[in-house]
Amino acid sequence: MSTAVQTSSSTRHSIEASIGNTPLIQLRHITQGLPAGVQVFAKAEHLNPGGSVKDRPALAMILAAERSGRLNSSKTILDASSGNTGIAYGMIAAERGYDVTLCLPRNASAERKHILRVYGVEIIETSPSEGTDGAQILARQLAEEFPSKYVYLDQYNNEANWRSHYETTGKEIWKQTKGAVTHFVTGLGTTGTFTGCTRRLREYHAGIRIIAVQPDSPLHGIEGLKHMATAHVPGIYDASLADEQLAVDTESALLMHQRLAKEEGLFVGPSSGANVFAALELARELSPGSVVVTILCDGGDRYISHGQR
Repeated sequence: MSTAVQTSSSTRHSIEASIGNTPLIQLRHITQGLPAGVQVFAKAEHLNPGGSVKDRPALAMILAAERSGRLNSSKTILDASSGNTGIAYGMIAAERGYDVTLCLPRNASAERKHILRVYGVEIIETSPSEGTDGAQILARQLAEEFPSKYVYLDQYNNEANWRSHYETTGKEIWKQTKGAVTHFVTGLGTTGTFTGCTRRLREYHAGIRIIAVQPDSPLHGIEGLKHMATAHVPGIYDASLADEQLAVDTESALLMHQRLAKEEGLFVGPSSGANVFAALELARELSPGSVVVTILCDGGDRYISHGQR
Protein backbone atom coordinates (compact mmCIF):
# COMPACT_ATOMS: atom_id res chain seq x y z
CA MET A 1 0.00 0.00 0.00
CA SER A 2 1.44 3.38 -0.99
CA THR A 3 1.77 6.12 1.58
CA ALA A 4 1.46 9.80 0.74
CA VAL A 5 4.01 12.16 2.21
CA GLN A 6 2.25 14.65 4.47
CA THR A 7 3.63 18.15 4.99
CA SER A 8 2.28 20.93 7.13
CA SER A 9 1.88 24.45 5.77
CA SER A 10 4.77 25.54 7.99
CA THR A 11 7.19 23.08 6.37
CA ARG A 12 6.00 23.45 2.77
CA HIS A 13 8.48 25.45 0.69
CA SER A 14 8.26 27.15 -2.68
CA ILE A 15 10.99 27.33 -5.30
CA GLU A 16 11.40 31.00 -4.42
CA ALA A 17 12.23 30.13 -0.82
CA SER A 18 15.27 28.16 -2.01
CA ILE A 19 16.83 31.15 -3.81
CA GLY A 20 19.89 32.55 -2.04
CA ASN A 21 21.90 31.46 1.00
CA THR A 22 24.34 29.73 -1.35
CA PRO A 23 27.59 28.27 0.03
CA LEU A 24 30.84 30.20 0.17
CA ILE A 25 33.54 27.75 -0.96
CA GLN A 26 37.23 28.13 -0.23
CA LEU A 27 39.37 27.41 -3.30
CA ARG A 28 42.21 25.16 -2.10
CA HIS A 29 43.89 23.65 -5.17
CA ILE A 30 44.10 26.35 -7.82
CA THR A 31 45.33 28.69 -5.09
CA GLN A 32 48.55 26.74 -4.61
CA GLY A 33 51.47 29.15 -4.84
CA LEU A 34 49.66 32.18 -3.49
CA PRO A 35 51.36 34.11 -0.67
CA ALA A 36 50.95 32.40 2.70
CA GLY A 37 47.91 33.60 4.60
CA VAL A 38 45.94 34.76 1.55
CA GLN A 39 42.58 33.05 1.07
CA VAL A 40 40.25 33.00 -1.94
CA PHE A 41 36.56 32.11 -1.63
CA ALA A 42 33.86 31.68 -4.29
CA LYS A 43 30.15 32.29 -3.73
CA ALA A 44 28.45 29.30 -5.34
CA GLU A 45 25.59 31.09 -7.11
CA HIS A 46 25.34 28.25 -9.64
CA LEU A 47 23.64 26.28 -6.86
CA ASN A 48 20.55 28.49 -6.89
CA PRO A 49 17.47 26.52 -8.08
CA GLY A 50 17.53 28.19 -11.50
CA GLY A 51 21.26 27.52 -11.83
CA SER A 52 22.62 31.06 -11.65
CA VAL A 53 23.15 34.29 -9.74
CA LYS A 54 20.25 35.77 -11.75
CA ASP A 55 17.61 33.99 -9.65
CA ARG A 56 17.96 36.72 -7.02
CA PRO A 57 17.29 39.80 -9.20
CA ALA A 58 14.67 37.99 -11.32
CA LEU A 59 12.59 37.30 -8.23
CA ALA A 60 13.12 40.81 -6.87
CA MET A 61 12.10 42.45 -10.16
CA ILE A 62 8.97 40.32 -10.52
CA LEU A 63 7.90 41.06 -6.93
CA ALA A 64 8.55 44.78 -7.37
CA ALA A 65 6.46 44.82 -10.55
CA GLU A 66 3.63 43.07 -8.73
CA ARG A 67 3.74 45.50 -5.81
CA SER A 68 3.64 48.48 -8.16
CA GLY A 69 0.59 47.08 -9.97
CA ARG A 70 2.41 46.88 -13.32
CA LEU A 71 2.40 43.07 -13.39
CA ASN A 72 -0.77 41.02 -13.18
CA SER A 73 -2.16 37.85 -14.72
CA SER A 74 -3.11 39.63 -17.96
CA LYS A 75 0.47 40.76 -18.67
CA THR A 76 3.49 38.96 -20.14
CA ILE A 77 6.93 39.47 -18.62
CA LEU A 78 9.35 40.86 -21.23
CA ASP A 79 13.09 41.42 -21.05
CA ALA A 80 16.41 41.12 -22.86
CA SER A 81 18.99 38.65 -21.60
CA SER A 82 21.96 36.52 -22.53
CA GLY A 83 19.96 33.65 -21.05
CA ASN A 84 20.34 33.28 -17.29
CA THR A 85 17.90 35.99 -16.23
CA GLY A 86 15.42 34.61 -18.74
CA ILE A 87 15.76 31.13 -17.25
CA ALA A 88 15.17 32.57 -13.78
CA TYR A 89 12.11 34.45 -15.05
CA GLY A 90 10.82 31.23 -16.62
CA MET A 91 11.22 29.24 -13.42
CA ILE A 92 9.61 31.86 -11.16
CA ALA A 93 6.89 32.78 -13.66
CA ALA A 94 5.88 29.12 -14.01
CA GLU A 95 5.24 28.99 -10.27
CA ARG A 96 3.45 32.36 -10.20
CA GLY A 97 1.42 31.85 -13.37
CA TYR A 98 2.93 34.32 -15.85
CA ASP A 99 4.03 34.07 -19.47
CA VAL A 100 7.54 35.23 -20.41
CA THR A 101 8.95 36.60 -23.67
CA LEU A 102 12.71 36.97 -23.95
CA CYS A 103 14.83 38.82 -26.51
CA LEU A 104 18.01 36.75 -26.78
CA PRO A 105 21.13 36.98 -28.99
CA ARG A 106 21.05 34.20 -31.60
CA ASN A 107 24.47 32.92 -30.55
CA ALA A 108 23.38 32.14 -26.98
CA SER A 109 24.20 28.52 -26.20
CA ALA A 110 21.84 25.76 -27.32
CA GLU A 111 21.58 24.59 -23.72
CA ARG A 112 20.25 27.95 -22.54
CA LYS A 113 17.70 28.06 -25.34
CA HIS A 114 16.57 24.52 -24.54
CA ILE A 115 16.10 25.31 -20.84
CA LEU A 116 14.16 28.47 -21.70
CA ARG A 117 11.81 26.51 -23.96
CA VAL A 118 11.30 23.81 -21.31
CA TYR A 119 10.05 26.56 -18.99
CA GLY A 120 7.72 27.76 -21.74
CA VAL A 121 9.56 31.01 -22.45
CA GLU A 122 8.95 32.56 -25.87
CA ILE A 123 12.33 33.37 -27.44
CA ILE A 124 12.81 36.17 -29.96
CA GLU A 125 16.34 35.89 -31.34
CA THR A 126 18.39 38.99 -32.16
CA SER A 127 21.62 39.67 -34.06
CA PRO A 128 24.67 37.96 -32.51
CA SER A 129 26.89 40.88 -33.56
CA GLU A 130 24.86 43.27 -31.41
CA GLY A 131 24.94 41.08 -28.30
CA THR A 132 22.60 41.91 -25.44
CA ASP A 133 22.60 45.56 -26.56
CA GLY A 134 20.63 44.56 -29.64
CA ALA A 135 18.30 42.42 -27.53
CA GLN A 136 17.60 45.42 -25.30
CA ILE A 137 16.73 47.61 -28.29
CA LEU A 138 14.18 45.07 -29.56
CA ALA A 139 12.67 44.50 -26.10
CA ARG A 140 12.20 48.24 -25.68
CA GLN A 141 10.53 48.48 -29.09
CA LEU A 142 8.13 45.64 -28.27
CA ALA A 143 7.23 47.22 -24.93
CA GLU A 144 6.46 50.53 -26.63
CA GLU A 145 4.46 48.90 -29.43
CA PHE A 146 2.40 46.56 -27.20
CA PRO A 147 2.03 48.28 -23.80
CA SER A 148 -1.15 46.40 -22.94
CA LYS A 149 0.56 43.03 -23.46
CA TYR A 150 4.05 43.36 -21.98
CA VAL A 151 5.64 44.42 -18.72
CA TYR A 152 9.25 45.24 -19.63
CA LEU A 153 11.31 44.53 -16.51
CA ASP A 154 14.50 45.99 -18.07
CA GLN A 155 17.07 44.34 -15.83
CA TYR A 156 19.83 46.71 -16.97
CA ASN A 157 18.01 49.73 -15.57
CA ASN A 158 15.88 48.19 -12.83
CA GLU A 159 16.75 49.29 -9.29
CA ALA A 160 15.36 46.01 -7.92
CA ASN A 161 18.23 44.23 -9.70
CA TRP A 162 21.06 45.67 -7.62
CA ARG A 163 18.91 45.93 -4.51
CA SER A 164 18.41 42.15 -4.53
CA HIS A 165 22.16 41.73 -4.03
CA TYR A 166 22.31 44.57 -1.51
CA GLU A 167 19.62 42.84 0.55
CA THR A 168 20.88 39.27 0.19
CA THR A 169 24.22 38.43 -1.49
CA GLY A 170 26.27 41.17 0.16
CA LYS A 171 24.85 40.33 3.58
CA GLU A 172 25.59 36.64 3.09
CA ILE A 173 29.21 37.28 2.08
CA TRP A 174 29.80 39.40 5.17
CA LYS A 175 28.22 36.81 7.46
CA GLN A 176 29.93 33.82 5.84
CA THR A 177 33.39 35.39 6.12
CA LYS A 178 32.58 36.57 9.66
CA GLY A 179 33.41 40.08 8.51
CA ALA A 180 36.90 39.08 7.35
CA VAL A 181 36.44 39.83 3.62
CA THR A 182 39.05 42.35 2.44
CA HIS A 183 38.55 42.21 -1.37
CA PHE A 184 35.48 41.60 -3.53
CA VAL A 185 35.96 40.66 -7.19
CA THR A 186 33.14 40.32 -9.71
CA GLY A 187 32.38 40.70 -13.40
CA LEU A 188 30.27 43.39 -15.04
CA GLY A 189 27.17 42.34 -16.95
CA THR A 190 23.96 44.02 -15.89
CA THR A 191 26.22 45.16 -12.98
CA GLY A 192 23.57 44.24 -10.41
CA THR A 193 25.85 41.90 -8.43
CA PHE A 194 28.70 44.42 -8.52
CA THR A 195 26.58 47.41 -7.49
CA GLY A 196 24.45 45.72 -4.84
CA CYS A 197 27.19 43.73 -3.11
CA THR A 198 29.59 46.68 -3.15
CA ARG A 199 27.12 49.08 -1.56
CA ARG A 200 26.27 46.58 1.18
CA LEU A 201 29.86 45.54 1.90
CA ARG A 202 31.01 49.17 2.02
CA GLU A 203 28.38 49.84 4.70
CA TYR A 204 29.91 47.08 6.80
CA HIS A 205 33.49 48.23 6.19
CA ALA A 206 34.47 51.20 4.05
CA GLY A 207 37.98 49.80 3.52
CA ILE A 208 36.95 46.71 1.55
CA ARG A 209 38.60 46.85 -1.89
CA ILE A 210 36.29 46.36 -4.87
CA ILE A 211 37.61 44.99 -8.17
CA ALA A 212 35.43 45.04 -11.30
CA VAL A 213 36.11 42.46 -14.02
CA GLN A 214 35.33 42.82 -17.71
CA PRO A 215 36.48 41.28 -21.01
CA ASP A 216 39.65 42.74 -22.52
CA SER A 217 38.02 43.52 -25.89
CA PRO A 218 34.62 44.09 -27.49
CA LEU A 219 34.94 40.84 -29.44
CA HIS A 220 35.05 38.25 -26.68
CA GLY A 221 33.53 34.90 -25.79
CA ILE A 222 32.67 35.41 -22.13
CA GLU A 223 28.89 35.21 -22.11
CA GLY A 224 27.19 37.44 -19.58
CA LEU A 225 30.00 40.01 -19.29
CA LYS A 226 30.17 43.42 -20.98
CA HIS A 227 33.12 45.33 -22.40
CA MET A 228 31.94 48.62 -20.93
CA ALA A 229 33.87 50.95 -23.23
CA THR A 230 31.96 49.68 -26.27
CA ALA A 231 28.64 48.50 -24.80
CA HIS A 232 25.44 50.20 -23.73
CA VAL A 233 26.24 51.02 -20.11
CA PRO A 234 23.50 49.81 -17.72
CA GLY A 235 21.65 52.55 -15.90
CA ILE A 236 22.27 50.85 -12.56
CA TYR A 237 26.06 50.87 -13.05
CA ASP A 238 28.13 53.18 -10.86
CA ALA A 239 31.74 53.13 -12.08
CA SER A 240 32.90 55.13 -9.06
CA LEU A 241 32.30 52.12 -6.80
CA ALA A 242 35.30 50.16 -8.15
CA ASP A 243 38.76 50.66 -6.70
CA GLU A 244 40.27 48.80 -9.62
CA GLN A 245 39.28 47.40 -13.04
CA LEU A 246 40.76 44.12 -14.28
CA ALA A 247 40.49 42.97 -17.90
CA VAL A 248 40.40 39.23 -18.68
CA ASP A 249 40.88 37.65 -22.10
CA THR A 250 38.55 34.91 -23.27
CA GLU A 251 41.21 32.18 -23.36
CA SER A 252 42.18 32.78 -19.73
CA ALA A 253 38.52 32.69 -18.67
CA LEU A 254 37.91 29.42 -20.52
CA LEU A 255 41.05 27.76 -19.19
CA MET A 256 40.13 28.72 -15.63
CA HIS A 257 36.58 27.44 -16.14
CA GLN A 258 38.14 24.07 -17.10
CA ARG A 259 40.56 24.12 -14.17
CA LEU A 260 37.77 24.80 -11.70
CA ALA A 261 36.05 21.60 -12.82
CA LYS A 262 39.17 19.44 -12.90
CA GLU A 263 40.91 20.76 -9.78
CA GLU A 264 38.12 22.02 -7.51
CA GLY A 265 35.12 19.94 -8.67
CA LEU A 266 33.24 23.11 -9.61
CA PHE A 267 31.56 22.81 -13.01
CA VAL A 268 30.79 26.45 -13.73
CA GLY A 269 30.62 28.75 -16.74
CA PRO A 270 33.17 31.01 -18.48
CA SER A 271 32.17 34.16 -16.58
CA SER A 272 32.97 32.29 -13.36
CA GLY A 273 36.33 31.44 -14.92
CA ALA A 274 36.93 35.12 -15.61
CA ASN A 275 36.03 36.04 -12.02
CA VAL A 276 38.31 33.43 -10.49
CA PHE A 277 41.18 34.22 -12.88
CA ALA A 278 40.96 37.88 -11.84
CA ALA A 279 40.71 36.96 -8.16
CA LEU A 280 43.89 34.87 -8.38
CA GLU A 281 45.75 37.60 -10.29
CA LEU A 282 44.85 39.99 -7.50
CA ALA A 283 45.62 37.53 -4.70
CA ARG A 284 49.20 37.03 -5.89
CA GLU A 285 49.97 40.61 -4.90
CA LEU A 286 48.27 40.60 -1.49
CA SER A 287 49.63 40.34 2.03
CA PRO A 288 48.85 37.69 4.68
CA GLY A 289 45.40 38.02 6.20
CA SER A 290 43.74 39.02 2.93
CA VAL A 291 40.41 37.36 2.17
CA VAL A 292 39.26 37.57 -1.46
CA VAL A 293 35.66 36.73 -2.41
CA THR A 294 34.37 36.26 -5.95
CA ILE A 295 31.24 34.92 -7.64
CA LEU A 296 30.54 31.63 -9.46
CA CYS A 297 27.81 32.98 -11.74
CA ASP A 298 26.28 29.87 -13.33
CA GLY A 299 26.75 26.21 -14.16
CA GLY A 300 29.05 24.91 -16.89
CA ASP A 301 26.41 22.56 -18.31
CA ARG A 302 24.95 25.56 -20.17
CA TYR A 303 28.02 25.87 -22.41
CA ILE A 304 28.91 22.34 -23.51
CA SER A 305 27.71 22.91 -27.09
CA HIS A 306 30.19 25.79 -27.33
CA GLY A 307 33.05 23.37 -26.70
CA GLN A 308 33.72 24.90 -23.28
CA ARG A 309 34.16 21.78 -21.19
